[in-house]
Amino acid sequence: MASESTVTIPRDGEAITAKADGTLVVPDRPILPFIEGDGTGPDIWRASQRVFDAAVEKAYGGKKKIAWVEVYAGEKSFNRFKNWLPDETIDTFRKYRVGIKGPLTTPVGGGIRSLNVALRQILDLYVCQRPVRYFDGVPSPVKRPEKVDMVIFRENTEDIYAGIEWAAETSEAAKVIAFLQDQMGVKKIRFPETSGIGIKPMSREGTTRLVAAAIDYALRQGRKSVTLVHKGNIQKFTEGAFRDWGYAVAREQFRDRTVTERETWILGNREQKPAITSEENARAIEPGFEMMTPDQRSKIVAEVDQALALWPSHGEGRWKKKLLIRDAIADIALQQVLTRPEDFDVIATPNLNGDYLSDALAAQVGGIGIAPGGNLNYHTGHAIFEATHGTAPKYANLDKVNPGSVILSGEMMFRFLGWDEAADAILRGFDGATAAKTVTYDFHRLMEGATLVKCSEFGDAIIRHM
Repeated sequence: MASESTVTIPRDGEAITAKADGTLVVPDRPILPFIEGDGTGPDIWRASQRVFDAAVEKAYGGKKKIAWVEVYAGEKSFNRFKNWLPDETIDTFRKYRVGIKGPLTTPVGGGIRSLNVALRQILDLYVCQRPVRYFDGVPSPVKRPEKVDMVIFRENTEDIYAGIEWAAETSEAAKVIAFLQDQMGVKKIRFPETSGIGIKPMSREGTTRLVAAAIDYALRQGRKSVTLVHKGNIQKFTEGAFRDWGYAVAREQFRDRTVTERETWILGNREQKPAITSEENARAIEPGFEMMTPDQRSKIVAEVDQALALWPSHGEGRWKKKLLIRDAIADIALQQVLTRPEDFDVIATPNLNGDYLSDALAAQVGGIGIAPGGNLNYHTGHAIFEATHGTAPKYANLDKVNPGSVILSGEMMFRFLGWDEAADAILRGFDGATAAKTVTYDFHRLMEGATLVKCSEFGDAIIRHM
C-alpha cells in the first residue's frame, strides 16, 4: 500500500466543499488533483496544464489560480509504488472533490479490470457526461458536422460494466447456468456447456438519478430535448425499464417544465381540432388502434385523457416552450445521429449504449482525440474529468499527439466549477487554433493548407487565440 508520501498537498491551496444539495463552494485557489496518465499522458498533460493556467490568468487576471496536486494511478504508480491505484489517490479525489486525469493503462491479468471503471465505481461517479460539438476547420467524414451539438449522459456504474461475469467452461459458469436452467426454467441458452455468462444489473435508483441529472442539465442550459436511448424492445426488464423509469422521472420531478413527445401529439391534435374526442385523438396517435384489443384501446384513451389534463399548464401551444422528453431505440438512434443529428440534443442512456454513441459521435466531429469527458456525482459534487482515448504508447514522449481531449475536458471542469470565463477562454483558443489550421498530425494529414505543430505547440496556439 502506498505511503503518505505519494501525495504532496500545496500549502497555499484550499479544498472545494459542497452544500447539502451538492452545490460546490469553490475558493479562489482550489486544490485540484490530477493524474498525468500513461503512454502519451505526460506529453498531453504538460500542454494541457499550460492551457488551463493561461485560461485562468486570462479570465481572472491573477485573482484566481489552480493549486495542482499530482496523484498516481496506472503504470507510473505501479513503477513507483508497486500499486496500480493507491488508496491515497482515491482519498485525495474524495477529499478535494474535483480533479482531472489523462489516459490510463488497464492492468493485464487479475485484479482490477479497469482503473477507469474502478475510480467511477469507488467514488460513485454515476454520470459519464460527454459533450460532442464541432469546431470550425476540424476534418470530418460527414457533410454537415456543424449540425452535431449533443451532450450524452451515460450511466456510469451499472449495466454490463458492473463486471459480473464468469468465463466459459468454468465451474462458476456451470453453477450459474445450472441455476438458471434448473431453478429459473431458462431454456434459451443455446450452448450451455461452452457459454460464458454475464449479468446486466439496471436499477430504478441508478436510472432515476442519471435521467434526473440529464433533465436538470438540459433545463439549466436551455436545451430543447432529452432523448432516452435504449434497447427496450429486446431487453424489456432492463433497458425497457430504463425507458419507463426515465419517463417517470420527467413526470414526477419535472412535470411543469417537461412534455413527452406523445403528449405533444395529443395536445397538438386538440389545438387543431378543439372538438376532437379522446377516442378520436387515440386513433390519431396510434395507427394500429383499430387492431387492438378493447383493453389495449382503453389504455391509449386513458393516456390521451392524462395528457389532456395538462391543458391548463401545457395547452394552447405552451407545450412548445417545455423541455421535450422522447425515446429512441439504440440501433435507430445510432443511424439517426448520422442522418438527423439536429433532432438530438441531450441524450440519457445506459452504460453500453453510451459507450457506443459517444465514440460514434466523436468520429463525426474530429475523432476521439478531441472528445472530452467527465465522471460526475451531482449529489456530492465529486467529479473526475478525463481523456476519453487510450494511452497510444507508441507515440509516448514524442510530443506529437493531439492534447484536445484533456484540454476540452478541462473546459468541462471549469464549467462545473462555475468558472465559465476560463472555460470560454479555452473554447475561444481551441476554435481559433483549429480555424487557423494550426493542428497536430492527426488533423494535418486530413486538411489542405494546414500547419503541422507538435503537441506542446498546439497548446501554445490555443493560448495565443484566447
